[in-house]
Amino acid sequence: MAGEAHEEGGLVFHPLDQFQIKPLFGDGPIHWYTPTNVTLWLGLCVLVVVALFVFGTRGRAVIPGRIQSMAEMAYGMVYKMVEEIAGHDGVKYFPMIMTLFVFILFANMLGLLPMSFTPTSHIAVTAVLGFGVFIFVTLLGLIKHGTHFLGLFWMSDAPLILRPIIAVIEVISYFVRPVSHSIRLAGNIMAGHAMIKVFAGFAAVTLISPLAIFGIAAVYGLEVLVAFIQAYVFTILTCVYLKDALHPGH
Repeated sequence: MAGEAHEEGGLVFHPLDQFQIKPLFGDGPIHWYTPTNVTLWLGLCVLVVVALFVFGTRGRAVIPGRIQSMAEMAYGMVYKMVEEIAGHDGVKYFPMIMTLFVFILFANMLGLLPMSFTPTSHIAVTAVLGFGVFIFVTLLGLIKHGTHFLGLFWMSDAPLILRPIIAVIEVISYFVRPVSHSIRLAGNIMAGHAMIKVFAGFAAVTLISPLAIFGIAAVYGLEVLVAFIQAYVFTILTCVYLKDALHPGH
């Protein structure tokens, strides 16, 4: 992961080079139809998810093996999360939320492999997920409740003089949701990968290489945890937004 060089007696490395989008074939310009490293790792992520949750569980053994146990644990955890946060009405949207969770989780995890690429480190990818959730829950709320959905922004329990001010704050915070939803995921993943590459660059310096290697191991272990936590947080927030769409008066 380290790309370092000695120039004019100093150590030079570029921790952000790993996030560059490159075409898979040739070095020409990138168009919307050009296969890139992002395309490759998004596709690999889908294949891994299908392998685990479709082929890995098709036996449906009474005593599950390791792959089936992992799939069942993930299924149970997300199902319980949806039911507890969004309520029984939210269970019908469980397949969408489960898909989001496993996709983000495996995209994060695959990005920790050597010489890999992490699609979720790019705001363009996470923004599609974040804004997709935002548009979905907003349309769902409007379709199910009509104008009553706007009651989400009007705090009837607050003093009358404060209600317009609170309404403005609530509207702003509501439309900031997809931005924070997507930036949180991309920012945390990018920061961790950049930190690993910084330590990898210092590993070339003989005097501090043992400390740098220890730093790489420590940050890598932390990144494994962050990869899961960020998928978990994204899923929890999706459930919270879904609850607001289904029950805007609560």
